[in-house]
Amino acid sequence: MARLVHASDRALLVVFDDAITAAAGNDVRVLYEWLSNDSPAAIVDLHPAYASLLVRYDPLRCDPDALARELERRLGSLPGRPLREGRLFEIPVRYGGSHGPDLAEVASATGLSESDVVTAHVGGVFDVRFVGFSPGFPYLAGLPERLHTPRREAPRTHVPAGSVAIAGAQAGIYPMRSPGGWNVIGRTDFVLFDSTRRNPATLAPGDRVRFLVAGSGS
Repeated sequence: MARLVHASDRALLVVFDDAITAAAGNDVRVLYEWLSNDSPAAIVDLHPAYASLLVRYDPLRCDPDALARELERRLGSLPGRPLREGRLFEIPVRYGGSHGPDLAEVASATGLSESDVVTAHVGGVFDVRFVGFSPGFPYLAGLPERLHTPRREAPRTHVPAGSVAIAGAQAGIYPMRSPGGWNVIGRTDFVLFDSTRRNPATLAPGDRVRFLVAGSGS
């Protein structure tokens, strides 16, 4: 059962679950797309996450309680709304070596060989749940349970652009050079963010990602 929280004097938080679940992720997507395509005038921005949606609004343009009632009305109608099928992106990755410096540690932590880690990583389809942390960074659900590993104890100050990484139950790709504490297992040349485009971020909530082996690291 979703709950509505007054997060601030200009934000409402819709919480669908306290855990990362497929059902909560689908509900976030449906409400996000509904509000994006048919938005009450006072809404300023929408911030989806794994199991919640932050709705930022202009308090000078609406009655916050009325906006909350409108959100509750839409929540009651979510089960009958269709879920848009996202685009599928196939992203080639160079695994291991200098491209994936944490592949050996992930293999050791999971009890798998490095090749088994790669096979598991390319064996499924990941769902883009939301984009954040840095411009274009996709948070991906669908990491096989046998690859769940904790974040690095000491985050790196510089993670190269295109680094493909995992942490906990999550997977992601660093669009640009930045600090980061996830386990880097490979790297891609796939462009995740381009400020010259009308829509700078390549991936969007609801899209799907399949990783491919592009070659070995060195």
